[in-house]
Amino acid sequence: MKLLSCVEICTGAGGQALGLAMAGFVHVALVEYEKEYCEILKQNRPEWPVICADVKDFDGRPYYGVDLFAGGVPCPPFSVAGKQLGANDERDLFPEALRLIKEIEPRAIMLENVRGFLDPSFAQYREYIMSSIEELGYTAQIKLLNASDYGVSQLRPRVVIIGIKKNEPGQFTYPPPHPSDTPTVGELLADLMSENGWKGAKKWIAQANKIAPTIVGGSKKHGGPDLGPTRARNAWALLGVDGRSIANEAPDTSFEGLPKLTPRMMARVQGFPDTWSFGKTKTRACRMIGNAFPPPVAMAVGEKIKECLLYDGLTEPRKDTVSPKPITLNFDH
Repeated sequence: MKLLSCVEICTGAGGQALGLAMAGFVHVALVEYEKEYCEILKQNRPEWPVICADVKDFDGRPYYGVDLFAGGVPCPPFSVAGKQLGANDERDLFPEALRLIKEIEPRAIMLENVRGFLDPSFAQYREYIMSSIEELGYTAQIKLLNASDYGVSQLRPRVVIIGIKKNEPGQFTYPPPHPSDTPTVGELLADLMSENGWKGAKKWIAQANKIAPTIVGGSKKHGGPDLGPTRARNAWALLGVDGRSIANEAPDTSFEGLPKLTPRMMARVQGFPDTWSFGKTKTRACRMIGNAFPPPVAMAVGEKIKECLLYDGLTEPRKDTVSPKPITLNFDH
């Protein structure tokens, strides 16, 4: 499998990065501001070049010409759970993303955000972002993708912006949905929920016969180890899950009532492999998991980006014969 280079900002707990790596991208830089997230990234992928710094201080020029520039810019400015200040929110990092695109001039761009970014109130700002990407030399597209269409067992709509350099011969198309391949919560968590011999596991698996509501991560100031506000908890209750808090382990043999999810169960619902660690503190783990981009969605989009970048003008992409574009170290750019 041929590999392509990637610079990623606002990496978080690594959901998008993991998915892109699974699609065949090699990260040459991952920028993350929060120290605890940096530690988790290094713990899970020691080989990743994690740069623990404010993206505003990150110089993109040494990475000029990488294949992909990606990032999950902070969602609070556009989230319905926040004040939706958009461009007036100090956490809005779209301007930094545009600066880095100009400095790096990657072959492709992938930026993701919450569904609220598509709200009519942000129409003018959204148009500014898209037109700015176009003016930098890219063909830009934007689409709302549902995680449940790509094997993730939860409702998790995310906006994904893709930019492909106009001189690239390949044409990007979003991955086609395949919701029929997505397991129910019961199917997905059957082994984890019954690992301590819970006698009610079989009945619970049958009841949890739908996908989950969106997992909520909360922020440093708000949101603890639970499954979100009342509306979300009510939706979880219909699946036979107590969302008021998070458990340390699966129900024991004689447990009665609604079981709670463990951080590992939450991570699996988010699409992370069981080997991915989020530390030992439940509150931090829940925040990291809930704020992550589902790896399977990132992989699906990444594969389509890769297909586009490896296209050589023939009828079909020659995925096994095209070498990745080398990184040009250009400090004077």
